[in-house]
Amino acid sequence: MGRVVAAAVYTAGRKVTDIQLQDGRKWACQPDHFVWIGLEEPDAATLSLLQEQFGLHELAIEDALERHTRPKLETFGDALFIVTYSPVRRDGTLEFIETNIFAGKGYVITCRNGHSASYSLVRQRCEARPLLLEHGEDFVLYAILDFVTDNYQPATESIHQEIEALEHNVLSQALNERDIQCLHALRRDLLKMRRYLAPLVEISEELQRLDFPFIDRNMRPYFRDVQIHVNRQMEDLVGIRDIASQTIEIGMLLESARQSVTQRKFGAWAAILAFPTAIAGIYGMNFQYMPELTWHYGYFTVLGVITLGCTGLYASFKRSGWL
Repeated sequence: MGRVVAAAVYTAGRKVTDIQLQDGRKWACQPDHFVWIGLEEPDAATLSLLQEQFGLHELAIEDALERHTRPKLETFGDALFIVTYSPVRRDGTLEFIETNIFAGKGYVITCRNGHSASYSLVRQRCEARPLLLEHGEDFVLYAILDFVTDNYQPATESIHQEIEALEHNVLSQALNERDIQCLHALRRDLLKMRRYLAPLVEISEELQRLDFPFIDRNMRPYFRDVQIHVNRQMEDLVGIRDIASQTIEIGMLLESARQSVTQRKFGAWAAILAFPTAIAGIYGMNFQYMPELTWHYGYFTVLGVITLGCTGLYASFKRSGWL
């Protein structure tokens, strides 16, 4: 069973009174009045009552009872039906809360299916600006879409902070599997956010073109402002996603560089150890005629050659940065 978050009637930029759902039509039909209703997880009975009160199209009601995959705008005569999504991050998990908006002459109805930021803040902002609220339904529609767009900012900033922390870890220590998995998950969340945000550009453009009785031409710049805001949000998402991708690439390059340094060190020490090994191998062949074996200083000479050779190799590798 859904609940009515708020239901009120407005005129001349001022709230008249709170109303019951069954009284909505009576108030909406009065000149220069409009009804603004906010619902949370409405059921079929509630939507049926609204359909009867405001003449909502049956296809719009069916859409409101279903779950969609992305935002959209549909027109039914002189009425609008808009589907929007607000991102919510809880404990590192991203989810999208669907809100259905019915708008027409004399009414604006929002149906929120989930727990996201309350639209009561939008109502408070609108009531605090009576000169703009005087425009009526179109200003409320703008305020709702602007609020939905603003909801992407906290989620974007949260993901950005996590990516920056992972970037610092990658630069200070070796890249590990957990960091790669986290970066990949954050990139996937950014792609999801962009998929749900991008259609708002088309919705804003269409609202600027529509010629509806309740949409004033003077409100078109406000819908263009929403479009600009959405484009900026999308640019931020693309930029942060690029940072995540570059962090993975930098981590792989640094790891490759660290491995290369280690391999060079192993190679240098292997070359140094190979020198005495080669000499020892020669004198371990047990040939009968090796004149230096009977030389009184042969042992010390061989040790000196080994020491000088190893020292020379070490100095050479040290100069070249291999050690």
